[in-house]
Amino acid sequence: MKNNFKEFIKDIIPVLLGVLIALWVNNWNQERKDKTYIDNFYSSLKKELKDTNKQITEKSPYQQKLVDTLEAYSNNETIPLLKVIEKAGGVNGPLIKLNYWNALSNSKIELIEYDKLSILADIEEGNELLKYKRNKLLDFIYSNLTETGKKEKVLLKIMMLELMSTQKEVQKDIQKILNK
Repeated sequence: MKNNFKEFIKDIIPVLLGVLIALWVNNWNQERKDKTYIDNFYSSLKKELKDTNKQITEKSPYQQKLVDTLEAYSNNETIPLLKVIEKAGGVNGPLIKLNYWNALSNSKIELIEYDKLSILADIEEGNELLKYKRNKLLDFIYSNLTETGKKEKVLLKIMMLELMSTQKEVQKDIQKILNK
């Protein structure tokens, strides 16, 4: 019986070592794949966020021009809101790109460091707030296109300033990711 046990141990040790080595190799390979995946993700995400940052920066002067034009024509009750918007060059807004973040958040979110994950969640939340504010802004504009009163012009100016403020907050969060 002792010989059988010794033979069993002799036979099982190489099998156990083989299984342990295979598990170690598999874990090492998966970690390597995950690191490559995350590196590629960050590279693509940073490109997307740089484009978004550039969009916000480029659109801000046009938005400020609308605010200034609304201010200049706020006391003129002969010019409708539509004409004021036309004089300012329209309502401009940046396109916030979060395609890579959305893709990752639906698959391998556990691979992202918490501090970056938190910032990316803030950017996504800011984007949702921007969408909401843009929709409210456009609803307000469409329902008041022919209005000539000061109240409508001042309200639109306040709405634009609020939108711009939210864009600046999103831009700050984008800078945090780009600087990491």
